[in-house]
Amino acid sequence: MKICDLTQFYSPVGGGVRRYIEQKTAYIRRFRPDCSHVLIVPGEHTATSGDGMVRVHTIASPLLNGTARYRFLSKLHLVEEILEREQPDILESGDPYQVAWKAVASGRGLDFPVVGFYHSHFPEAVLRTVEKFCGPILRSVAEEVIRKYVVTLYNHFERTFVPSPVLAQLLRGWGIENVTSVDLGVDDEVFRPDPDDRALTRDRLGLSRGKRLLLYVGRLGPEKNVHTLFRAFQILHNESPGVYELLCLGDGTQRAALENLRDRVDGVHWHPFFSDPHELASVYRCADLFVHPGVQETFGLVALESQACGTPVVGIRGSYMDRIIFSDQSDWAEENSPLALAAAIGRKFHSDPAVDGTVVSQMARGRYAWRAVFGRLFGAYEEVIDRYSP
Repeated sequence: MKICDLTQFYSPVGGGVRRYIEQKTAYIRRFRPDCSHVLIVPGEHTATSGDGMVRVHTIASPLLNGTARYRFLSKLHLVEEILEREQPDILESGDPYQVAWKAVASGRGLDFPVVGFYHSHFPEAVLRTVEKFCGPILRSVAEEVIRKYVVTLYNHFERTFVPSPVLAQLLRGWGIENVTSVDLGVDDEVFRPDPDDRALTRDRLGLSRGKRLLLYVGRLGPEKNVHTLFRAFQILHNESPGVYELLCLGDGTQRAALENLRDRVDGVHWHPFFSDPHELASVYRCADLFVHPGVQETFGLVALESQACGTPVVGIRGSYMDRIIFSDQSDWAEENSPLALAAAIGRKFHSDPAVDGTVVSQMARGRYAWRAVFGRLFGAYEEVIDRYSP
């Protein structure tokens, strides 16, 4: 079975979609010698790399921004040429824009099934922007237009995979057919506790051994609600000077706000994303608490990885991520505000995070190992291929 992933949500500095695809490649190499994997993504240059089992095609594309390093894949004719050469058995589209429509058209023209992966609930971000610039009156009009767009696009796919049962039910209610709820996962051999790693990693990153280390991993963008995290840390610092440190991994348009916080407050650290999973796991393990301020997450892969490493998570209740949190969420923030998040972080330290981490690690690694997750997903691929009628 030859599987092709096509997406423009692919950044050299990390991101959930990239991690999902990289883990799929690793799964194929380790456990599925009967499969091959083709990846088509934007890049700085048009090039092909890889071998007979895994090939990566990059298409020269302009940058959308200089921080997260996402690119706009506009040369859709090259997508068609690659697909015509590769002739995959199934194509998975990983974003909801022009590339998705090209995936649908190519599948019909070249006679192979195309599925969509609904990685993020993008109407929420679009509607927030509309309301910000146009007000609440136009929001209701835009909401209906966007809903119809989503339904129209995803009903062109043979199946739509959604990493949240609640969100899957919402999309079904909108009228999207053939929706399947799937999980993301964690490499349980890499993301696991290692108490001996903690002090060494802190020393290597220039962090204090004795302070309460808060960690955030992800894009530094407004859609990730990081401004709430930054203000919450300011509150914690004002209330308890010298007690907390904050380490942020990732990049994005809000990095300037983080640097401004670092200039005003002691104990703020920034590093670009670590692409090496072993290095990333060490960073998770060195923290006392992972803080996830997001309120739009469809899954929350970084929260799962952190728990697998034995570092518990605190955040804001009410997102689709809640179902993968294995510790008590009663002390999480009940509202999206810096004050509520700061209070939630403080409450987490009333108990021993290390004890909490042992429990959540066992549950995260036991339920969400990538091998089991991809086993179910590949079974769905085979079902789509068997049922497909050109």
